[in-house]
Amino acid sequence: MLNLSAFVAFHARQHPDRLAIIYGAQRITYAALQARTEALSALLAARGVAAGDVVAVFMKNSAAFVELAIAASRIGAVFLPINFRLARDEVAYILGNAGAKLVFADAEFAPIVEGLPGLILLGAEAQADPTRLVPPGTPVPPPAPRREDDLFRLMYTSGTTDRPKGVMHSYGNFYWKCVEHVVALGLSAADRLLVVGPLYHVGAFDLPGLAVLWVGGTLCILREFDAAAALEAIARERLTGAWMAPVMLSRTLEHGNPQGLDLSSLRWCIGGGEKTPESRIRAFTTLFPQGRYIDAYGLTETCSGDTLMEAGREIEKIGSTGRATPHVEITIRDDAGRVLPPGQEGEICLRGPKVFKGYWQDPDKTAASFYPDGWFRTGDVGYLDADGFLFLTDRKKDMIISGGENIASSEVERVLYELPGVSEVAVVGVPDPRWGERPVAVVVPQPGATLDLPAVQAHCRARLAGFKVPKALELREALPRNPSGKVLKRVLREELAAKE
Repeated sequence: MLNLSAFVAFHARQHPDRLAIIYGAQRITYAALQARTEALSALLAARGVAAGDVVAVFMKNSAAFVELAIAASRIGAVFLPINFRLARDEVAYILGNAGAKLVFADAEFAPIVEGLPGLILLGAEAQADPTRLVPPGTPVPPPAPRREDDLFRLMYTSGTTDRPKGVMHSYGNFYWKCVEHVVALGLSAADRLLVVGPLYHVGAFDLPGLAVLWVGGTLCILREFDAAAALEAIARERLTGAWMAPVMLSRTLEHGNPQGLDLSSLRWCIGGGEKTPESRIRAFTTLFPQGRYIDAYGLTETCSGDTLMEAGREIEKIGSTGRATPHVEITIRDDAGRVLPPGQEGEICLRGPKVFKGYWQDPDKTAASFYPDGWFRTGDVGYLDADGFLFLTDRKKDMIISGGENIASSEVERVLYELPGVSEVAVVGVPDPRWGERPVAVVVPQPGATLDLPAVQAHCRARLAGFKVPKALELREALPRNPSGKVLKRVLREELAAKE
């Protein structure tokens, strides 16, 4: 039976006292997790939710977030996690577009969601134990069998020039995602995963996320990211793995280990989304001497984690996000759809069982995103080397074209990360009357560091072609990022263009 409650019930029978979730003072066993999700499924059914209906959550990280996802699956409902940083109009649009039957929201978000249809607010007590919402004697419905093609989840991607689009994940997509990550990472019941990214995002929920529960392991959930709290949790709970957005990892490495915590339990940390400089990899191995940093590539549309860097190849293949997981295929194609040989840049295209079903109620966008032979067009630019390692060059929309020359912003960024005093950097193109666009570097300096344009340009000229050297430098305290930690280059381009 394809249903998230099935593996919870299995582990509850086999190892009822094994820890499933750690959240604050809560230590929830598999037996307790089964009981709580059954009770919540009773609540959903009592509120009129049936198989195929959409149940949304507008919540920060908590055990209740995961329990609601499993409870929705148990009765065959579609789970819809929503970014809690969105404004009311955005939330209302997503709920309306998805046709959500219910939306669970943390009470702190009441000013944003008050009055929206199907709203259930969770105060502190309900967040700690959402079964408090269930009236006594509410009957527990039987689990609803799901097929591979049945819809498991909707996730709305950020809109750029239009409204957000609902990405449809089937049960087949999600279960194959779990298979991929269990095999690629060697997950077992002994694994304890730090969940520090927002659970509404595929990085935290999927990479490897609930695959750890799939094999009987433990999730240690932090409500929000805090570098010190994350390190303390690793040491206290002997956590073995983590997923962190690039900005989270940067802040963790900058925090260091002033308390001398025992961090030897951590075997790996998955990152990605930006090219990882060698200095960051070396800083990671200094902080976590028993661990390895795993660069990765993936998208919301593919449940994330399509490539993972292999142990021992990090420096040899610096700049790569690794090779494809077992059942993911990758081709690089030109604008005409022709497959390109190793070493040639083009659009990264993916095929495999965890690639999404399409965009919710948008057949035109779905059709435009796939080639007729089933290959998904990611919109990312990169190449495969002769060994099959993927090198991500840029998003198509982030490529800078200056004087007819293509400039991969990520290439310039990697060079700038080698410059002492640079904490974070983003390179974008701004309009130029002579060249069409010119590259501009936006840098967040390390505390106490002094950077100026001549030093930046001298560093780049020694390592890059002249047309790739930034023509201007802007220093900032922070870069604009989306909730997954990726830099919002569109925002930077707009802000810099407005200053022209």
